[in-house]
Amino acid sequence: MEPYHLCDSEYRFLQVVWEAASVGSGRLVELCAARLGWKKSTTYTVLKKLCEKGVLQNESSTVTVLVPREQVDNQAAEEFVERAFGGSLPGFLTAFMGGRRLSASEAETLRKLIDAHRED
Repeated sequence: MEPYHLCDSEYRFLQVVWEAASVGSGRLVELCAARLGWKKSTTYTVLKKLCEKGVLQNESSTVTVLVPREQVDNQAAEEFVERAFGGSLPGFLTAFMGGRRLSASEAETLRKLIDAHRED
């Protein structure tokens, strides 16, 4: 998978597109003005960048998603864990928990998740 390296503004823009997809570019300008406070030129600049990155497509004035939200979120999470914790999931979880307690249900859900992804 090609890394996307999205900045915060690109991610916020994608959230608008994911909610509205497929969407006409004119309507997208309206949505970005309302939700992000952006001008038309800003919307088209970010749209162009995300099309160049292969995340979106703008064809015949219709913007479509080429990369689903889950894929972008997974990559961002992996990059964060790698950058902040040297790729250590236990290190991430220790920092994330920060002394918090889990309910029995939450602990069981995490056990099942770990078991489903365990290497044998």
